[in-house]
Amino acid sequence: MPDPQWAIETMALRKEYGAKVAVSGLDLTVARGEVFGFLGPNGAGKTTSVKMLLGLVRPTSGRAFVLGRPIGRPESRRRIGFLPEHFRFHEWLRGDEFLDLHARLLHLPAAERRASIPRLLERVGLEEAAARTLGAYSKGMLQRIGLAQALLGHPEVVFLDEPTSGLDPVGRRMVRDVIHEASAAGITVFLNSHLLSEVELTCRRVAIISSGRVVHTTAIDEGIDGATAVEMTLGRLDDGLVEGLRRWSPRLEVDAERRLVTLYVGDHAALPEIARWVVGRGADLYSLATRRRTLEDLYVQLIHEGEE
Repeated sequence: MPDPQWAIETMALRKEYGAKVAVSGLDLTVARGEVFGFLGPNGAGKTTSVKMLLGLVRPTSGRAFVLGRPIGRPESRRRIGFLPEHFRFHEWLRGDEFLDLHARLLHLPAAERRASIPRLLERVGLEEAAARTLGAYSKGMLQRIGLAQALLGHPEVVFLDEPTSGLDPVGRRMVRDVIHEASAAGITVFLNSHLLSEVELTCRRVAIISSGRVVHTTAIDEGIDGATAVEMTLGRLDDGLVEGLRRWSPRLEVDAERRLVTLYVGDHAALPEIARWVVGRGADLYSLATRRRTLEDLYVQLIHEGEE
């Protein structure tokens, strides 16, 4: 039975296309009202996973529930909003007509359509473009009208695939604010994006998928795995020094040209010990600086390890 606390729950979800395995065993839980990031390289299975959750593709095996019901059921699909990455909207429709069409497809009453469409147009900054045809919209404007479409009818779960693609920094900030407002109103947002900095600013948790399965899930608001990046500039680098540093951080990044070593530690108390050990080996330590570990650091590490 599905757990009522989860808006999305998958168990060993798998999709095969003949001999090709697109998703090999997806295990996910997304809480109600959560902004959840879904990351991975091209070909990792993200799009197929989303299509299965939307009921557009039938799984080969495994189970999944959206809003407490098996995926694909009409009663859960009507409570879902979706903005695909590659969309083609009706170029001959005006902005307000486009939203009205989709509102009618959702069977929204006329009074609700009249109230919600102007509000959504204003929220995505398109109230002055409401009477213009979509054929005259820029890529960024189409992205924003698509976001408004996904929020029609007060959905309980919204899937957004690259929602900030083609937007300038102001547009990305607006989308981020809309997502946070939706989450505050209890809407679950499932976000797929290659812009890791945007995901880090927007999401509460993220899952990283590789070769069709989740390889890591981490909470953003608690710091990326609680780790701190330590960057050291040294006078010289040798294999013994680099290998010795692995006692504090199994995963190291070495820039030989700049004589820069980056390691990740979970406790600041280790920093004096690291500095003493480096100097004790006779190496010149020119600088030691710390910074918060980023989502990009974690992503690159995990994908690199997967390739190895």
